[in-house]
Order: sequence, then C-alpha cells, then structure tokens
Amino acid sequence: MFAALGRFVTRFRWYVIGAWVLLAVIVGATAPALESTQDNSEFLPDHYESIQALQLQEDKFSDAFSPGAILVIEREDGGTLTADDQAAVAGLAQELAPTLGKKTFQQVVVAQNEVGEPNLSEDGTVMFAVIPLADGATGYDAAAFDDAEKLRDELGELTEGSDLEVRATGAVPQGLDSQESGEDTLLIVAIATVVLIVGLLALIFRSVLICLLPIVVVGLVSSIATGAIAWANDIFGLKADASVQQILVVVLYGVGTDYILFFLFRHRERMRQGAAVKDSVVYSLDRAGEAIASAGGAVIVAFMALILSSLSIFRAIGPALAIAVFVTLLAALTLVPAVVSLLGKALFWPSKSWQKEPKHGTFVKLGNTVGRRPGLTALVSGGAMTILAIFALSFNPSFDFNSSLPEGVESTEAMKTFQEHFSAGAAEPVPVLVDAEGADVTPTQLEEFKAALGDAKGVDQVTGPLPSSDGTAYQYYLTLADDPVSDAAQDNVDGPIRDAAHAAAPEGTEAYVGGTPGIFADMSAAMARDYKVVFPVAAAVILLILALLLRSLVAPWFLMAAVGLGFAATLGLTVIAFQFIGGESGLIFMLPIYIYLFVTALGTDYNILMIARLREEAREGRDPHSAAAQAVTHAGPTIAAAGVILAGTFASLMLGGNTLIVSMGFALAVGILIVSFVMSMFFTPALTSLLGHAAWWPGHGDEKRDEEPEKELSPTA
Repeated sequence: MFAALGRFVTRFRWYVIGAWVLLAVIVGATAPALESTQDNSEFLPDHYESIQALQLQEDKFSDAFSPGAILVIEREDGGTLTADDQAAVAGLAQELAPTLGKKTFQQVVVAQNEVGEPNLSEDGTVMFAVIPLADGATGYDAAAFDDAEKLRDELGELTEGSDLEVRATGAVPQGLDSQESGEDTLLIVAIATVVLIVGLLALIFRSVLICLLPIVVVGLVSSIATGAIAWANDIFGLKADASVQQILVVVLYGVGTDYILFFLFRHRERMRQGAAVKDSVVYSLDRAGEAIASAGGAVIVAFMALILSSLSIFRAIGPALAIAVFVTLLAALTLVPAVVSLLGKALFWPSKSWQKEPKHGTFVKLGNTVGRRPGLTALVSGGAMTILAIFALSFNPSFDFNSSLPEGVESTEAMKTFQEHFSAGAAEPVPVLVDAEGADVTPTQLEEFKAALGDAKGVDQVTGPLPSSDGTAYQYYLTLADDPVSDAAQDNVDGPIRDAAHAAAPEGTEAYVGGTPGIFADMSAAMARDYKVVFPVAAAVILLILALLLRSLVAPWFLMAAVGLGFAATLGLTVIAFQFIGGESGLIFMLPIYIYLFVTALGTDYNILMIARLREEAREGRDPHSAAAQAVTHAGPTIAAAGVILAGTFASLMLGGNTLIVSMGFALAVGILIVSFVMSMFFTPALTSLLGHAAWWPGHGDEKRDEEPEKELSPTA
C-alpha cells in the first residue's frame, strides 16, 4: 500500500504540492480564529457541586455581587494613608466610573468597615476598592481583557502627579496578565523551536534545504490544522485551555520533524546504496510508511481518548492535538515525499558526506552492546526507570494557577500586597447557596446555618444570608483564611466547609459551596475519575494497533509496559526536580495528563520505529541478538535525532517564565529523552532480543520472507 502511495506522489508530485498549498490558502481564508478560555468553571460538567452553585446563583441572584477587579491603593512613599488620601480615593472612584468598560465593570466600590469608614489595613498603609462585574459579563473574554487594559490606562492618567499608587488585580486583571504572558511564551517558544530545529538538522544533515523543510512543511500544515481545530471547536462547542496555542506549536514542529526524520533517514540510507531518487522515495515510503502511519495512529488514539474525560479542557485539547497530528501525518506521507522527489539530490546540498555510510559509529558500538548483553542492558535501563518511577508516588497535585504568573506583573504584585495587609480570602469571597424550594425555613435555622459555616476550618468571616427575590433561595459569602486559589483553600472547601454546609443545611433544603476553590475541588475529583477511565481505554486501543502492526500478541504487552515505565519515570524525575530539589509544595494537577499525552504517545512512536526495524532485520534471516544489534545501529540515529529535537522543542517551553509552563516543559523534555534514549534505544530491543522468536507469537512476523529479489539499483536520478 505504501509503495503504491510512493509511486503516486512521485509521479504527481506537482499536483500533490499544489493541492496542499491550495488547501492551506482556503482554510486560512475561511476558518474562524482559534479561541481559548480561562474560565475554569467552563471545564466542568453540570453535576458537580460548584457548577450547581453557580447555576443556582445565576437563576436566583442574577444581580449578585461578583468581583471583577480589585484596586490596591498605597502611597508612593509607603507611608500611612492620610484623610486627604482617603478622600482622594473616593474622588478617584467617582472620576473612574464614567470611563469603565460597561460591558465588563460596574461602579467602583470602596471597601468599608462595620461603621462605614474606608477599610484600611492595620498599619494604615493600604486600602482597597472592588469593581464588580457587570450583568452578563464573564470576565474571561477578549472584551473583558480589553476593558482591564483600559482600566489600567485610566488609573495611570488619574493618579499622575498625585502621591497615590493604584494597582489592579483580581480575576480580570489576572486573566489579562495571564493572556499577555501566554502570548510572550508563544512567541518565545515558536522562535526557540524553529532555531533549535534548524540548528540540530544542520548538525545532522549539513544541508540547507533539509533545515528549511520542516519549517516550510509544518508552517503549511499549521494553518490547515489550526483552522480545522477552530471549526471542530465551533461545531462541537468545545472550550480550549489558554495554553493550547503554545502546545500546538510544539506538537506540530516536534511531531512533524519526527515523522520527516523517520522518512529522511531511510531515504538517505537507500540513496547511499545507489538508488535513483524516485526509486528511493518509493522504497523508503514502503519501508518507513507503515511505522510512521502506525506511530501516528497510536498518537491520535491516545489524544482522542481524552474525549472520555469529564473535563472539557481535555475533551477540547485531545481532539485538537489529534487533528494536528492527523494533518501532520498526511503531510509526512504525501507532501514530504513529493517535495523530496522534486528536489532530488539537491536536497542534501551542499553536503557530500551523506553518500558515505559510517563504518564505526557510536550506534554501531551501542548496537553491538545490546546484541551481546541484552540481559544486562534490560536490567540497567529498566532498573534506572524503576528507581525514578518510585518518586512518582510523591506527586502532589496543585491547583494554584495564579502561582504560574510571572514575577513582577502588576496583578501578582498587587495581590501580594493585598494578602499581606488583609485577610487572604477577602480577594474573592466564596458563595454558599441554600436551595429552599418547597421548604419552610425560619430565621433561626438560617442563623444556625451561618454559625455552622463560621465554625468550619479555614473560614474567617461569614456574611448573609441574602434572600432571593422569590424567597426560595439564600446566599452567604465566606471570607476564607487562605487565598481562594491556594491548595489550602481548596482542601478546606472540599472537606470541612462542605461537610459543615451539608450537615447544617435546614431540613428540606440543599446547600452548595461554590467559588473558585469549589471549582478546583471538583476538578480534582474529575481528574481522579479520568485517570481510571482515559488511561486504560487509550492503552487498550494502542495495544490493538500494536498487535495489528506486529501480528503479535506478546510484543504489544511488553512494549506498553515499557511505555508505562517511561511515564512513571518521567513523573518521578519531575517530582525530584521541582518538589524535592526546587522546594515546590506541588505540581500543576494537569501534568500527569500532559505527560501521558506526549511521553506515552510519542514514546510509543519510538518503540514502533525500533521494533519495526528489528522485525525487518529478523526477516533478513538474522538471529534475535544480531537483529537487535542491527536495529539499534540503523534506527538508533533516527530515534536519537528525533528525540533530541522533540525534547528540545519541549524544553523551549521553559523559556516563557510561567512556572506552569516551565514545569510542563521540563517534564516533557526529560520524558522524551527517557523514552528515546533509555526505553527505545536499550530497554525495548534488549527485551525483544531476550524473548527471541516468542516475542512474535502467534504471527511470527520475524520469520524470513520468500520475496522476489530486489531490482538492481540504478544510480541515476
């Protein structure tokens, strides 16, 4: 099949290239923009308590106070705020009101204490004002961020020449800073990725055109994939996380370069044997095409398994990445061979060294080592991954998204000042809703409920109850002792606060605790459920793909076990680096899913490439030990080059300054290095060599085939 595809794309190469260019133009001109959201509540299904609280609040308290921004006010000299300063703040609030973006913000509310005086910190140096969200505003869309930017500009103009410093923080300004940080990260990642790919390809091939090939091809593929993802999100109502753009860049360039390398190494090897360019393209696609297609299929399946997730963040990103890989896979099997056949030997210009087969290289020595001592190789490589995997048990998930903002941005610095001088939970009171539909609730019961909430661990203050207009619901607000986005707040809401609310709810009523910590608590529960569903389903389908590719019921099991060990080793090494050495209290809760997405899926890629080459060598009549040695010798350089490039692209994420992205970049980079250089290079071929003929039962795909002799190679292009 792949030989026929090779003959087609070489014969009609101009049409193939033209079709891809035309498709990119059409998609680029007609597809909607790829948008993302930072509203965490949009990621959860309706049956979770935090979402039920939000729905009840919207139904019964549509005019409820919802803070959109917090203004933190200080003197520039750090001194005590005088009566004149406090009056100036009140005047500032009045001047600011007409200029606020009415789509997002209402009037400025200067916080007051119990007797109606401005709410000053104990040392008298800081006061704050709150700007509620306007009716119908989410605070997470592009218009909200535009309004937040205008708010900061207006504050700068109104305070110019005064002694006051006013900084904006809270949900909308933090979202704005997060978006700008993400845009900066995206630019840094894109530049670093392109520079890295060009640099490494220059070292490997010493060819100008090969250096440019992935950049041009992936650039073309990117516009098509991004448009297709945007269409899919619109059609199925999916909500993409704000980090999806950065991840897409890495996936498209990393995976795209991998598949191009899988083909180019085989093409160069065949060209060295004297084949004509077109014949070499057909032969290389015939030999590498199955491995590339199977590897891509495994990655797509792994990504698509996320549609089973209960969190829409993963239901969106799974298909998005699957679409990206699918388009990249099609390009690797059609566009790349067409371009290579068109360029001919000029592809390798100006290098001439590609014509010489290295006789005594590093991979020859490594291959001989694996072939001679497979038992020791498997023990050392498997033992190293097992030791690292033990530390994965210490993984502590964190939901503190604000900690991922870079140091020095306005919202981060203002929030630090606020929390140093006021109750940490005052930044975002947590709503508690009581649904009293059909119940006869007395004032005494409502006060008893309030008292029970106040006695719960982590609660500083309770305000309310506020009855709904129809008297069928009541709303309380909790001021927590901890930052609402912190892990401590999440633990308290998920445990003692919800326990107290449920137990003390008046008879016939239902109590719901929502807010940001409630959303995070429910996301944690959803993640625990996803681990039990998504991982096994993906593993089962990948097992099936491997079984069909290898015609074996034995090899898929130890290949998947090797990939699982690589996953655990990656998580363990990340825990060592950030929790044990870096002193972090935890790692972002999404990290295991992302390691699964890339390390497990792409690790399967490298395993497939190695095992396919090992089977090919066995079919040439070599014994299991010699086949393993030859597989490492010939497939090793491809896997090493692909692994270094892909790990480097993931490592570029660490340049963004966002701690969430930094930890993710580290984990994915070291994970790719583990699965390429430890698992695929040593552990997999060593295990296969040890099992020998039994590894291919019952299909025995390693047996030598009775094939027609190959046609004599023609040296002409």
